[in-house]
Amino acid sequence: MPMSIDSRPETRGRLAIIAGGGMLPHHVAEAARARGDNPYIIALKNESGRDWSGFDHATLGIGNFKSITAALLAKGIDRVVLSGGVRRRPEWRDIRPTLRTLAKVPAVLKTLISGGDDAVLKMAIGLIEASGARVIGVQDIIPELLAETGPLGKISPDREDWKNIEVAASAAVSLGRLDVGQGAVAVGGRVVALEGPEGTDAMLARVAALRAEGRISSHRRGVLVKLCKPQQDLRADLPSIGASTVLGARAAGLAGIAVEAGRALVLERSALISEADNAGLFVAGIDRAFLSGI
Repeated sequence: MPMSIDSRPETRGRLAIIAGGGMLPHHVAEAARARGDNPYIIALKNESGRDWSGFDHATLGIGNFKSITAALLAKGIDRVVLSGGVRRRPEWRDIRPTLRTLAKVPAVLKTLISGGDDAVLKMAIGLIEASGARVIGVQDIIPELLAETGPLGKISPDREDWKNIEVAASAAVSLGRLDVGQGAVAVGGRVVALEGPEGTDAMLARVAALRAEGRISSHRRGVLVKLCKPQQDLRADLPSIGASTVLGARAAGLAGIAVEAGRALVLERSALISEADNAGLFVAGIDRAFLSGI
């Protein structure tokens, strides 16, 4: 496991977690607290649904750079983690720049209108680091969340599964280059679904609906593959799977799930493995050597 950049001895300031939706921000906050940090939570308005009353926190709009920067400075923040999903992009009227970022507003608006998720995240990282803090990845706080190579549970992919993994991985790489999504589903050696803004769970629900309509063979199971985009900044939005992903894959009639080892997060690992084993599904990490041939 690579050494966390967050363990550098020169680190002296406080950690901030910019929290979007889902369970991941809470996992990160608890892990940071357990290792001695006193994390400051910036819960994104209309995104983070968690109760943060047990933490020092504020709720701010995603486009309110002025208040976010002021909070980072006031709390002595030198490290920031971007964690959790963001479903809505800020409207132009919600953008509140600092004097330092005022000149960047035209570029920000252009990115929000026409850029993909990766472009928006890189913009956010740049704006945060303009305040003097450095952005680090979730994996620098909880490295044990990273998927490792090989099966996580009792079930392993068979020969047909590996063929589908290769097809779906190739599609996911191409999709990622377009900065659209991170996941693809292949059944019987052909791609049947690509992940868009709706997310993985909704894509799996779409596959289940196609099965029910007879549009996908009921005799072939298939796989879900989630990969980092080739150009992705690894400090934000790593592909993630949890127990709900397994339930979605089962409902979609899939044989299993494959993610990139060392570059994907496995949430609720015990529950995920238990659900997968009970459903007879594999969950596996695939390595860079396998992907390099795609």
